[in-house]
Amino acid sequence: MRIDHVAVDAPKLDETVQWYIKQFGASVLYQDATWAFLKVGGSKLALLTPGQHPPHIAFAVTDIELEQLAGQQNQVIKAHRDGTRSFYTADPSGNPVEFISYPPGNAYESTPERPGVQP
Repeated sequence: MRIDHVAVDAPKLDETVQWYIKQFGASVLYQDATWAFLKVGGSKLALLTPGQHPPHIAFAVTDIELEQLAGQQNQVIKAHRDGTRSFYTADPSGNPVEFISYPPGNAYESTPERPGVQP
C-alpha cells in the first residue's frame, strides 16, 4: 500500500490546470470537463469540479488488498471508466480516503519497480 494521489476541488478547472503547469511543471495525464489528473514531480494530483468526487487522499492497493479492505469495512467496490476499481471511506476525523486498484498496464499505475507514472 502506498499513497497514490491527492484530490482537491478545482471549480476553475482549466485555470487551475494551467497554474500547476506553470508553477510546478506539471504534466496532464488526463483531463475532461469534470476533472484532471496531473503528474507533479513523482506525485499525482487530481483536480475535481465540485460534486465529481470528494476531495481525498488515495492509497493504491492490489486487487486482493482492495477486496480484503472493502470486506473489513463493509464497503462496495466501484469500477471506473478507466478500468480502476475503488471505494471511499473516512478516517476517524472524517477525512475521505480512497483505496484504489489499477489494472495491470494502466497508464496511471506506479509500482515499486516503476516509481512515478508511466510515460
